[in-house]
Amino acid sequence: MKLGLMIGTLCVASIAMVGCASKVQQPDEYSGFLKDYSHLKEAKSPSGAEVMRWVDPNLKVNEYTSVYIEPTQLYPAPKPTEKIPQSTLNGITNYYDQALKRELSKSLPLASAPGPGVIVVRAAITAVSSETASLAPYEYIPVALVAAAVSTASGIRDQDTELATEAVFIDGQSQDVVAQVVRKGTGKPLANSSQAMKADDVKNVIDTWAADLHQSYLKLKK
Repeated sequence: MKLGLMIGTLCVASIAMVGCASKVQQPDEYSGFLKDYSHLKEAKSPSGAEVMRWVDPNLKVNEYTSVYIEPTQLYPAPKPTEKIPQSTLNGITNYYDQALKRELSKSLPLASAPGPGVIVVRAAITAVSSETASLAPYEYIPVALVAAAVSTASGIRDQDTELATEAVFIDGQSQDVVAQVVRKGTGKPLANSSQAMKADDVKNVIDTWAADLHQSYLKLKK
């Protein structure tokens, strides 16, 4: 039996539904989208999720009067598969853009470009996976996905859909990084191994991410 499968089997057997994978991204899961991960610390999002986050202690959030949301990236650039087709990848990034604009525009008007008084949101989807399949080796989350595969085989649960994001917040004038966040989430389970993943399967994850960003902004304002 391969080592990874043995780890996953022991994990599921020992703690059943809880799983042994960390709920936050680990350093070996970082994509390289952010330029510096050294300041990230474990934190709780407004919804109670565990995330890796950093906020500049000198950030003056009230100085920003609008927000510019860059188009969401897929990083590293993936190759679509039968399980995760291009239509799903496009749907995920498009919906992430919509969700960010919907939530952040509740407190700040949307800007058409970076500039003085503008905070720039640059986000990426850094992993899209279902069961043990992933877009590329560098996007593979070994223990979490092996555990999901083992529990599926034993009838404990269906196949999970998993999504990860990294986002950086930039001063629109100075281009200084003022905050960063890395997190992941689990969407709707797939019924079987042949079912293709759809953007709808992870919209709940994206909605939570966007809502948490807005609530975090409100907390910083206070």
